[in-house]
Amino acid sequence: MPPEPQAQRDQNLAQQDRPGLDQAAIPAPAFSPELLARMSKNGPRYTSYPTADRYTPAFGPDDYQAALQVRARTPGQPLSLYIHIPFCESVCYYCACNKIVTRHHDRASRYLAALEREIALHTAVLGEGEPVSQLHFGGGTPTFLSDDELDRLMQVLRARFAFQPDAEISIEVDPRTVSAERLAHLARLGFNRLSLGVQDFDEAVQRAIHRVQPFEQVEALMRSARELGFASINMDLIYGLPLQSAASFARTIALVGALRPDRIALYAYAHLPERFKPQRRILDSDLPDPATRVGLLGSAIAGFLELGYVYIGMDHFALPEDSLARARASGQLQRNFQGYSTQPDCDLVALGVSSIGRVGSVYAQNVKTLDAYYERIEAGRFATERGLQCTPDDLVRRDIIMALMCRGEVDLADHVSHCGGTCGSACRRSDTDRVAEQYPTELARLRELEALELCSLDGSRVRVTPQGWYFVRAIAMTFDRRLRDDAVAGRYSRIA
Repeated sequence: MPPEPQAQRDQNLAQQDRPGLDQAAIPAPAFSPELLARMSKNGPRYTSYPTADRYTPAFGPDDYQAALQVRARTPGQPLSLYIHIPFCESVCYYCACNKIVTRHHDRASRYLAALEREIALHTAVLGEGEPVSQLHFGGGTPTFLSDDELDRLMQVLRARFAFQPDAEISIEVDPRTVSAERLAHLARLGFNRLSLGVQDFDEAVQRAIHRVQPFEQVEALMRSARELGFASINMDLIYGLPLQSAASFARTIALVGALRPDRIALYAYAHLPERFKPQRRILDSDLPDPATRVGLLGSAIAGFLELGYVYIGMDHFALPEDSLARARASGQLQRNFQGYSTQPDCDLVALGVSSIGRVGSVYAQNVKTLDAYYERIEAGRFATERGLQCTPDDLVRRDIIMALMCRGEVDLADHVSHCGGTCGSACRRSDTDRVAEQYPTELARLRELEALELCSLDGSRVRVTPQGWYFVRAIAMTFDRRLRDDAVAGRYSRIA
């Protein structure tokens, strides 16, 4: 069924009662330059804890298979699936994703065959017909695949897994590679959510990052997607790109507002040319200086709130009627490798080169090169290159970090006895005393953040303030025991 006209959507939005944790709880920011400068540092995005840089090659295919066997014996929530399609027709200079730039579309055939074998390896352990509530195609550029190739892959997935009627099925789309006809084909295949990579609408910025896509092209695709009835459309933007200015990015925000996507992901550009070769084509002198960069963030946040978006957390915004905003308001928000999610906490099976999954207390990442991926999969083995079996302390800290990232509060007293408390039920110490003993370093750091009005401490309870929501990962970092050495901070993107 086609979506309601834009004017009616805007009228409904204006009239809608906005629930609990929305604009009223998180007002437009008024950041001081000093605070923004202090928060302009690097830190993890916490799509997992421990973070992926902590995974070890000591964890291999046999360990991952053992985790799947545990899942098979004790099935839990429906699965989430992630499929990585690494191919791109051209390189975007800012990109830090695992991708293979090629115009030879015939290279996809062998990759699809390998994906089918990898799917079969999983269902041989899990059994066929495992329920699936979420599927996401990422990349690279998933729409590098032809319509027939997408047909083939979706047929295999539906044959091996049982998709729930209300499953979220999403795909990342490069607007330069997709027509209205292709969107219609995606809809016929069951895709109900799109993520459009925009980054910036300014032509000079687009040329500097080697990704030129006129506003009119994106506008036409948005119109087609609405007519086709896609349930939610996300738009990715990046601040901190070369040649961005306050004026140019304000124009981009206004144009995004005119298109009115359901969700917006606003990412900070992480300039790491020593790690990502395409970034070496970006001149350091073209990058915004620190003051301009933090100004871009502050003005973008204020602009999206003024346009009626709800701030979800960290780098996500959504219209109040979107399911992500409703999950935020009801306390049901979750976080996984794709960012914030409406899905209940569930296992994620990740397929394809370099993909990262989670099964129970285990994280596993596939090999990062095509040759290694083909070698393992075609030999009938899982492609796991590294991973991690979480310790009991990791699991407790994961719960704390995700509670802060998703709900904005946590009672540390709920997480003390699980972290090595030895007194058991006979303990007569207060919750505050036990927390102080277990988390002395963390509490000291939290008090510093409390002085900045980013969080509050009430006995054993930590709450993120409205202002603190914009820097929530700085608060979450307090509980990252593995992040003690400042020397590794450069691995991560900036908080502000």
